Amino acid sequence: MKISVILPTLNAEKYLVKLIGKLQEQTVRPHEIIVVDSRSNDGTLLLAKRLGARVMSVERKAFDHGGTRNLAAQNATGDVLVYMTQDAVPQHERFLEEIIAPFADTKVAAVCGRQIARAESNVLERMTRDINYPELYIHKTLADLERFGIKLFFFTNVCSAIRRDTFIQLGGFPAPIILNEDMMIAAKCITNGFAVVYNPRASVIHSHDYSLKKQFKRNFDIGVSMRMNEWIFQYARAEKEGGKLVKEQLGRLWKQGNWRWIPKWIGEAAAKYAGYRLGVSYKQLPVMFRRRFSMHPDFWSNYDKSQIVRDPFIFKAEAQSVSNH
Repeated sequence: MKISVILPTLNAEKYLVKLIGKLQEQTVRPHEIIVVDSRSNDGTLLLAKRLGARVMSVERKAFDHGGTRNLAAQNATGDVLVYMTQDAVPQHERFLEEIIAPFADTKVAAVCGRQIARAESNVLERMTRDINYPELYIHKTLADLERFGIKLFFFTNVCSAIRRDTFIQLGGFPAPIILNEDMMIAAKCITNGFAVVYNPRASVIHSHDYSLKKQFKRNFDIGVSMRMNEWIFQYARAEKEGGKLVKEQLGRLWKQGNWRWIPKWIGEAAAKYAGYRLGVSYKQLPVMFRRRFSMHPDFWSNYDKSQIVRDPFIFKAEAQSVSNH
């Protein structure tokens, strides 16, 4: 299989040497590395070219989590599209080999890998990565809905792969979309009869150290994306899984004796929940507040109020998958 690695970037100069170097050292070498850049202010473009990547550019205000990735896919020539983020690094030289291995099963349309927190990450961040990205290989189809609930569609574009022909067949990522484009493509695959795999052996080093404000904003955007693609609510509600995560975090903190982290855990849980609930109810908020609450305020700049209220964001492929199930 020819692999097209797609990297959306913004001021990624400090990451590229290590990331592209690791990709070029893989046991299965990428057919091409496509950097799609949002008008970086640093030397991202020149460095990417020097390191052998194909380079594309989009206006920063025009960046869209779905549309920009779709644009790169349209220009890719590989059989498999591997999506990564600029701040993720393959843990070992078999990452690409492992991310495409499940495609030996012709029913598997998409694969995502494991995120391992950086060594310097705080206790809560490491714990959340461990819970969300276990060492267990998971094969998921629509028949597993009762077992997984909304987690059936859990997927990450920090390290993912999808067959290019299936991606095109399903209409690509929803666009525009403020966040969660990875979850939506997994849902498209599964509700259209394909299987999706989580392969923990395809691992990358990646984590964040978000403030409470950023946690609020990120979860606001998650809520917005869920409401804009509310067809997914017929399968399950995200709040149930969020509650499970919070309980498991508290249990681990208590058992491990990390009691001093409980106040921060309470703050994070409150920020995430408040952000998500406001995001789900974004239609009742003035655009000014949507921009203020979002990690991606430019998203709201591209649409006038009437367009936002109408929410013309659901792909025909998604609507078709809903009618079939």
